Amino acid sequence: MVINLSPQDIEDLRRKGFKDEEIAEALKLLEEEEKNELQRSYDRLKGVSNSNNTSNSYSSFGMKNSDDIARWQLELNDILERAEHVLKGDVVVFENGELVWKENPNPQNNTLNKYGVQLCMKLLSMYINRNTILSDYKEDEIRYKVLDFGKRINDLIFLKYEEMGMDTEEKRKEYAALVGSMTDIVHSAYARAKDGRERDSYRKMISVSQSNSNNNAMQGGTPINLGTSPKVRGILNPMRYLAGKYA
Repeated sequence: MVINLSPQDIEDLRRKGFKDEEIAEALKLLEEEEKNELQRSYDRLKGVSNSNNTSNSYSSFGMKNSDDIARWQLELNDILERAEHVLKGDVVVFENGELVWKENPNPQNNTLNKYGVQLCMKLLSMYINRNTILSDYKEDEIRYKVLDFGKRINDLIFLKYEEMGMDTEEKRKEYAALVGSMTDIVHSAYARAKDGRERDSYRKMISVSQSNSNNNAMQGGTPINLGTSPKVRGILNPMRYLAGKYA
């Protein structure tokens, strides 16, 4: 990630006695830390996905392997995959030291049948996608759309609950929890699109990735960009390196 200090931050640091080379080194350390943290987060999720792919319970939304972190930011299949497993009644178990999804050993207790799961996932997949998170919505628009989704999923289950497998009183007790959890998933997707923040974040990541690739190809190194402003940091956080090393 390319990080930029504001001119005021740089001037404040100079007044405190820090040299430009020291400021640049601190920025480089912080950039490397953020890049490594993003990579670790990506690797952890990729590892969970790979272990899920070896389980006995399969999902229609299994993640495809990809080393592109920018594309991973927009990969929503892991969310849909988890939702499908939960709706199917699958359980998480330890196997060979890993967490994997297994089919419920007592399928008669599953809240939904296969048809019910398919209906719910069809509706979820129309909301949980890149088109949603890369949009630009205001707070009132998000509230309206999420409320509308909640009404739709509530009506769907109310009209078809027996066909969907909720054919006992015990299963119907999960009605409210089912509607609420699906609505929360959709709300989280729309929240990422609030004021176009996800779209802006993705654009910056793509720009940084392309810039780093081009510079690495030409110079064989990792550039520190102090001329553009994809991210502006306050004086306290980035300079913890300077404070610890040079103070």
